[in-house]
Amino acid sequence: MSQPKTTDLHYPSALQSLPLNKPLKRRRSFKFRIWIAKQSWVDGLLRLISPLVLLVLWEGASRIGWLPTQIIAAPSSIGGTLWKMITDGSLAGHLWISLQRAMLGLSIGVSIGTILALVAGLSRRGELVVDSPMQMLRTLPFLAVVPLFILWFGVGETPKIALIALGTTFPIYLSLFSGIRNLDYKLIEAAKTLELNRRETIWHVILPGALPSFFVGLRYSFGISWLGLVVVEQINATSGIGYLVNDARDFMRTDVIVICLLVYSVLGLTIDALVRWLERRALVWRTTFVGN
Repeated sequence: MSQPKTTDLHYPSALQSLPLNKPLKRRRSFKFRIWIAKQSWVDGLLRLISPLVLLVLWEGASRIGWLPTQIIAAPSSIGGTLWKMITDGSLAGHLWISLQRAMLGLSIGVSIGTILALVAGLSRRGELVVDSPMQMLRTLPFLAVVPLFILWFGVGETPKIALIALGTTFPIYLSLFSGIRNLDYKLIEAAKTLELNRRETIWHVILPGALPSFFVGLRYSFGISWLGLVVVEQINATSGIGYLVNDARDFMRTDVIVICLLVYSVLGLTIDALVRWLERRALVWRTTFVGN
């Protein structure tokens, strides 16, 4: 028979001796909140200091001449060019055209990938027919088919949108197919116990269970759409963010190149935040580990 530990015997009496009156707890809690607020302010300040120091060093090196404009423009020059592009509307115009191309290609790729994943995931025969060609095409670098697309579709808008659609199809297909096939079989057994037919099982059990995987694939597809946009807008294009990068490279405008890269980064973060918001709204029923 195990003997109780010494700490177990003394802990209740020690706990009773603590001054746990409510006013003292409120005072400690208020001081603790003030300390947390100060720490957050200090942490935020420390996070800002290093980028600001880097910008100051960058500006100083450019003004002294250690960083020529051909290598990288000064932050003040980049800011001035950005303000000029915003006020004359040129940045918004090119951005709108790039967004149209990316969204149209992405919608086509997501639609094709979703349909093929449902065919392959919900049917054994569908998997035999669809999965092998998809796995073969998936291994091809989609940017390598640019010359073939130009021969097939010319140099207009069609090859640009088709290339984005091709690149965004595979992440959706792979993630959704994996989500369907890795669904817990106990849920299927529960659907059979509840006497759901096949259509009801797919709609109420399989598709909701595969939604988390679908959103993972959607986030990957968004990233690939921006990657493809950089390449396709260098194919006989006269507008778009990729065209601006290509044109700035010819004239050694490093300030415009940096602005375009910043636009890509901001758009990527914005769209990723949008997808995460949609994911939270669609998967509100799911309880997952969110970290410590």
